[in-house]
Amino acid sequence: MDEIKTKVDVIIPVYRPDKRFARLLAMLAKQTHPVNRIILMKTERGGWNEASYRQIPNLEIHYLTKEEFDHGGTRNLGAGYSDADVMVFMTDDAVPQDNRLIGQLTAALEQRGPKREMVAAAYARQLPAGDCRAIERYTRNFNYPDKSRIKTIDDLPELGIKTYFASNVCCAYRRDVFEKQGGFAGRTIFNEDMLYMAKVMKAGYAVAYAADARVIHSHNLTFMQQFRRNFDLAVSQAEHPEVFAGVPSEGEGIRMVKQTAGWLIKTGRGYLLPALIAGSGFKFLGYRLGKLYRFLPRQVVIRCSASPDYWSKRNI
Repeated sequence: MDEIKTKVDVIIPVYRPDKRFARLLAMLAKQTHPVNRIILMKTERGGWNEASYRQIPNLEIHYLTKEEFDHGGTRNLGAGYSDADVMVFMTDDAVPQDNRLIGQLTAALEQRGPKREMVAAAYARQLPAGDCRAIERYTRNFNYPDKSRIKTIDDLPELGIKTYFASNVCCAYRRDVFEKQGGFAGRTIFNEDMLYMAKVMKAGYAVAYAADARVIHSHNLTFMQQFRRNFDLAVSQAEHPEVFAGVPSEGEGIRMVKQTAGWLIKTGRGYLLPALIAGSGFKFLGYRLGKLYRFLPRQVVIRCSASPDYWSKRNI
């Protein structure tokens, strides 16, 4: 793809956007590599002022009900409205750090893997926001380091579960590969991005982590929010043993906790160790219960999940 000629659409699922969404749209308008269209997949008509966004010339809005939303299916619908060479999926709370985001992602797709593998997708680095708490700030840096990397299926022995790691918070996809591989899994509670990366890697493609493509994105989650997020993450892994069986996540989680604890002590933040331990405990408990969700009563599963609507169409 010639960067000058590459047509890029940005596809964003939207629910109840806050002030970060306006900044996101403003930064997309300033990109050195122009965005062809911004396609919004808006869950429910309420919760925002539609008129304030209608003035954006390259923006289109498609509505769906809360019951219709799905992490994979909704993004597939958005892709169906696009005819661009490259589709960049973002969330409505991820703000481009500068005007080079789209250009950097597009350039990353032009790279090749160590065996000349075509790069099927490229995901951006996530930087912590100004109000990000210390533990979450370190977690951002742990998961999104400052060094770019191209990953292939051959990295499994070294990277384990991180081989498939990517994030639709901000990720660019080649349309031709996306269509050839059938897009995202049509019904997913979580992890639609990692499921896709595993699929394309097994098909012989590479995935790029583009550290120079940067978005501001972080959360200050409560312990229960961390619990529910990890519950859904584990459910997605349990539902797709063809991807995650034999590639456990626990080891990577333990490594992150150990490194975070060391960083807290080294930087004089040892007083945050109890919060780290408590948060890690909630994450681990959510993860273990999510792995065993088939053995739990339906109402318990719904209460543990961050996506209760997912279960309305799902038999346990």
